Amino acid sequence: MALKVKAVEKNIKFTKNENDPGVWRYVMQPELYIALTQAKVIKEAALRSGVSRGVMKACWDAAGEVIKAWATEGHSVALPGLGTMRFGLRAKSVENVNDVKSSLITARRIIFTPSVDLKDELADTAVQITCYDRNGEVVKRVTSTSGDVEDPENENGGENQNGGGNQSQGGNDGTNQGGGTGTINQGGDNGGGDDNGGSTGFDEG
Repeated sequence: MALKVKAVEKNIKFTKNENDPGVWRYVMQPELYIALTQAKVIKEAALRSGVSRGVMKACWDAAGEVIKAWATEGHSVALPGLGTMRFGLRAKSVENVNDVKSSLITARRIIFTPSVDLKDELADTAVQITCYDRNGEVVKRVTSTSGDVEDPENENGGENQNGGGNQSQGGNDGTNQGGGTGTINQGGDNGGGDDNGGSTGFDEG
């Protein structure tokens, strides 16, 4: 199993000036995947578990309602085999308490924190990169066998700076200098599982 990514040579302009020649850069993006319908997922889960499709759908719907209800109450809710989900906010900060108002909230967020097992599985999954030049021709293929996984609870951490060993097929070896910065997470997850629940994260910016 491997994740497929394409690096396409594009002309990037930093101004709106029509005379700006811009610069050519290879921009990476995931290949388009087909979205699996809920019915297909339920059918596959029923086959793997040995229960009927009707029972699986009932369980699926019930779990979804419970997760939605508890998450909107401020809990951090476990997603079996995947991790946890909670709601958070992006909001502007102010110095004076009298300036605190709901209009400071710029966005409501859904924050998913993967489990250790899921992160390990993703870290060990190969990434296949196909490079296309400005004419649409394939000029290089690269395979990365392992790499770091971004931690949503530590958005400022520079991730993916040193990916796994790269195997290049044709052309010169490319290097991965990734690692963008994120926003400051002031919130924090106090965990779910009891009546107190976890607090929703609050991001400044």
